[in-house]
Amino acid sequence: MRYNRGDMARRKAPEELSVEELRRLLVEKRRGARKDRLEHFRRTGRVVSLAPDLGDENPLPSTPEIDTADSAVPAPEPLPVNPKRKLLDRILLGVEVLAVLGLAAVIINGVGLLQTLNTEVVEALNPETAVPTPLVMAVVLPSGHTPPDAQGNTRPNEAEIPEHLLPMVQSLANIPVPTAAPDQAVRIQIPSLNVDAPVVQGDGWEQLKKGVGQYVGSTPPGRDGNLVLSAHNDVYGELFRYLDRLVPGDQVIVYTQQRQFVYVVDRTVLVEPTAVEVMSPTASPTVTLISCYPYLINDQRIVVFARLQN
Repeated sequence: MRYNRGDMARRKAPEELSVEELRRLLVEKRRGARKDRLEHFRRTGRVVSLAPDLGDENPLPSTPEIDTADSAVPAPEPLPVNPKRKLLDRILLGVEVLAVLGLAAVIINGVGLLQTLNTEVVEALNPETAVPTPLVMAVVLPSGHTPPDAQGNTRPNEAEIPEHLLPMVQSLANIPVPTAAPDQAVRIQIPSLNVDAPVVQGDGWEQLKKGVGQYVGSTPPGRDGNLVLSAHNDVYGELFRYLDRLVPGDQVIVYTQQRQFVYVVDRTVLVEPTAVEVMSPTASPTVTLISCYPYLINDQRIVVFARLQN
């Protein structure tokens, strides 16, 4: 009986096979697996390329198998681009970019406003740093009143107020005074005039009955700006009766709850009751003293300027 080499290989145990027999056995197994794959590709209609078997002495060139049914279908042509559609897409993209930029600007502005609001709230809740600001600039200088009669009676001099501004002045008569703070003026001394008097907030008719009044919104003692103080000259203690005797170099001492500030008289002027510019803020620490003038006539104002002593 004749046996081929495959049968002989299968009759032998693996350890009895030679290297050449093992190689041929491996080639046959690979060829069988390859045929199975090719048959599967033919059934599914896929395109394959044949590669030569390992171990073939004269391998044939590979021949591709092509599924003609699939190749007959032409490739789809690209759709033409509509110029109007392209322009519309660009416009929409621009609108989206502008919307994003606008949203970013709104967010940044909102953050800035929130920070400003927080700062204002903190300042309002801290009386030590809050500086009262007048709602309306004064129409006439404070302390104006009619000369006292024989019984000492007097009243605010409304005749010196411009008629068209009188309703506004009357509406401001009851402005609430600021909350007391440690940096507010509480007392004033003028050694050369023997003046030693309390300082109250506000310079209305009722406040000036109690002492020297500080104009609401003027600067606290010792700070850059204008501290405006006024008092009567011929009623309610006549506290500022002798302001005209002050000369350059005289001292004006203003006290707070914490310390004292010494100012030195710089100059004295006489002005009309409507010369409210003397109450304007200043670049350096200044105190301005105001009272009616002359004594028992009161148709002018005497104004004394003093600067903070270094």
